[in-house]
Amino acid sequence: MGNHLIWEDRFKIGIEVIDKEHKKLFHIINKLFAFSEQEAKGPWVCQEGIKYFKEHALEHFAEEEAYMKSVSYEGFATHKRLHEDFSMRTLPALEKELEQSGYAKDAIHHFLGACAGWLIGHTLTEDRAMVGKQTSKWVNLMPEEEQFVVTQTITRLLQQMFQLETKVVSECYGGEKFGNGVYYRFIYSEKGGKQREIMLVFEEKVLMGTVGKLLGESSGKLTPVLLNAVKYTARQFVESVRKRFPSEAGYRMESEHLLTYEQFQNALEKQLPQYSLLFDTGEGYFAYCAMTPRVLGKRKSDQRQEVHSLTEIEKYLLKNEQENYNCKKKLLIVDDSDTVQLAMKGLLQEDYQVSVANSGTAAICSMTLDRPDLVLLDYDMPVCDGAQVLEMIRSEMVLADIPVFFLTAKVDKASVRKVIPLKPEGYLLKSAKPAEIKKNIDRYFEKKAIKNG
Repeated sequence: MGNHLIWEDRFKIGIEVIDKEHKKLFHIINKLFAFSEQEAKGPWVCQEGIKYFKEHALEHFAEEEAYMKSVSYEGFATHKRLHEDFSMRTLPALEKELEQSGYAKDAIHHFLGACAGWLIGHTLTEDRAMVGKQTSKWVNLMPEEEQFVVTQTITRLLQQMFQLETKVVSECYGGEKFGNGVYYRFIYSEKGGKQREIMLVFEEKVLMGTVGKLLGESSGKLTPVLLNAVKYTARQFVESVRKRFPSEAGYRMESEHLLTYEQFQNALEKQLPQYSLLFDTGEGYFAYCAMTPRVLGKRKSDQRQEVHSLTEIEKYLLKNEQENYNCKKKLLIVDDSDTVQLAMKGLLQEDYQVSVANSGTAAICSMTLDRPDLVLLDYDMPVCDGAQVLEMIRSEMVLADIPVFFLTAKVDKASVRKVIPLKPEGYLLKSAKPAEIKKNIDRYFEKKAIKNG
């Protein structure tokens, strides 16, 4: 994660008092990021800063809710529920972790990651929905009584299977990253053609302290044997939850997948959750996310990501180790086509850390939290096209110097002329041979290295 958040026009919803409050919250989090990197500041400074952030956030929620009431906003109840979940569950749980750890660095990073991710996601979706600029992703949340039953079921199972005493951190988990995680997706289908996805997220240290301990793993790292054991344990866990609910009876498991964080985030962004729960297990964080059933064809591209054999798990672990190693340059692929994303990752991930985003909003969010060394940007995208995304990047001082290549089939003179003032590094044609595309990217970094001495 980067060490600051960047305010830009996409976060504005058009209501001046609310926009000012959002900007203020960004500023407070940036101060906390700065404090977290300065050990001399000590826990007391972080403690006071976090207290100030909490007080300011609660005041802001009250102002937003007053505005929603004043305009009779139909999504008021859901929006208020999200505020209450964050203020009454997430913040207290994160504060408790900070206090119990003595404001250890890991706990501070948990706090900042959760708050920054929540603030960005909430502002770009729910707050924009409040003024008709976006659709809320939480419209299909289960009623609180039903969600309570699911939560209690999962809590009991975590205790029975892993002897973990858990507390709910969030009932509206939006995919914020917490430490190093392992991400599983299970796809279910029923005869009528509907598919349903359930995703589990384990913080690595949860796996070490549960399944790893039973296996006698002492390396402190994920191993192929451990990950394979966890895969089958996760499947049993999901089935144990599902069998307690009659509505699940018609669904049968179609496939299972081991995902990267980017794939998990992308899958969560594209769907509407029925429930998305985040727990503090005492050993680390765990999330259980169930999506609204939908009619969908078979996902051939995702099927290739499925992990069955020990060899495939070893490859997954090796890839994760490589991506966590900072010597590789970071590339961000911005394209609304899953096929292009998959092809580019396959082409480039051996030599680069590759992240993907399927929209302008997702790209700005990704760049805010994890600054890339190069962006490969599609020109033709819905809602916000490549030219508009590049214009947003260039309008922000902190993002303005990030190099951008257009990776596109659109090379007509009018399109090229439109973006010349925004100074892209160049154009890469999608029709070019894959080896030629990679060669151009390699050459760019080689020239930059020579220039920088």
